[in-house]
Amino acid sequence: MNETNQENLDFHVGDKVTGTVVKIEDKHVLVDIGYKTEGIIPISELSALHVETPNEVVNVGDTLSLTIKKIEDDEVILSKRLVDQEMAWGDLEAKFQSGEVFDVQVKEVVKGGLVVDVGVRGFIPASLVETHFVEDFAAYQDRVLAVQLVELDREQNKVILSHRAVIEQEQASKKSKLLQSLEVGQVLEGTVQRITDFGVFVDLGGMDGLVHISQLSHERVSKASEVVSEGEKIKVEVLSIDHDNERIALSRKKVLPGPWQGMEEKIQPGQVLEGTVKRLVNFGAFVEVLPNVEGLVHISQIANRHIGTPHEVLEVGQKVTVKVLDINEKEERMSLSIREIEEEQEAQEYQQYAKDEEQTGFQFGDLIGDKLNKFKQ
Repeated sequence: MNETNQENLDFHVGDKVTGTVVKIEDKHVLVDIGYKTEGIIPISELSALHVETPNEVVNVGDTLSLTIKKIEDDEVILSKRLVDQEMAWGDLEAKFQSGEVFDVQVKEVVKGGLVVDVGVRGFIPASLVETHFVEDFAAYQDRVLAVQLVELDREQNKVILSHRAVIEQEQASKKSKLLQSLEVGQVLEGTVQRITDFGVFVDLGGMDGLVHISQLSHERVSKASEVVSEGEKIKVEVLSIDHDNERIALSRKKVLPGPWQGMEEKIQPGQVLEGTVKRLVNFGAFVEVLPNVEGLVHISQIANRHIGTPHEVLEVGQKVTVKVLDINEKEERMSLSIREIEEEQEAQEYQQYAKDEEQTGFQFGDLIGDKLNKFKQ
């Protein structure tokens, strides 16, 4: 384009001029360009995008770079759009070559995507807006998005941008940093992203790790949703890291207080407890006295008589009364006895019997004594 010396008032179509906005009408803008009449910018020449009113683009007093589009009967028709486009294409081509990430504002939500102003009309297809499906784009109106150019064709005036590409790059960078920083045994806080039949996926701030259903709790879990919910923040411990397949195994159970924690304060030797037989083995029976806390009743402590196998006396699911012989919280071991309970009960019954006998003998003697005294009288 030719740069016109506005002082000589020798204007030609295609010349680039500078003008000041002096008046804004409904469908055009009047600009002082130093000509005998004011230049006119039709609303269609204000922007590459659809404009309802000129006030959306310019204000009175603005100084604009313009191109003369037509001169007819001393009326000069000007274009801001053509100047903006010329400047924009050079900038866009540089951004496209470098892969630069830059911000744009959504000017219009249309069927199939979003329209943005990048000096020319830019378009973000629906599939390139987010990494997930978006049903309604209404909330994106006027939003500022970070984008990259993915397609540029000046001849066809085609500018395609992607916000999704920026998100994916950020996620890849975060994932790489996270994998490099993680260590087995590390405790982290994450957010439950997805619940499945076999466990939950937890966002660790760059990628998801899996907490298998068996690692959710010390108690048996039939459904993960019984223990956690989507969006909930939980603490987890890293069990393993597969760098090749980018997989992280996590445990929630390991960061929860164990069922044995503080057990020596809750249970002491000599204490009598109610329990349920959980397993029978050749050398004894395992009895659950608290949720997930089992103690061993050795075969020698099952009955006050000799037995060949625990099955002769006990069965799985049976409720029993046991006495604590010994407890070791650190090793998660507890020795129990059924025999001592039986022996104590027998001893009590014998003592009661002996006492009853003694009382009965005393009363009988008194009775005989009374009879004899009466007889003597």
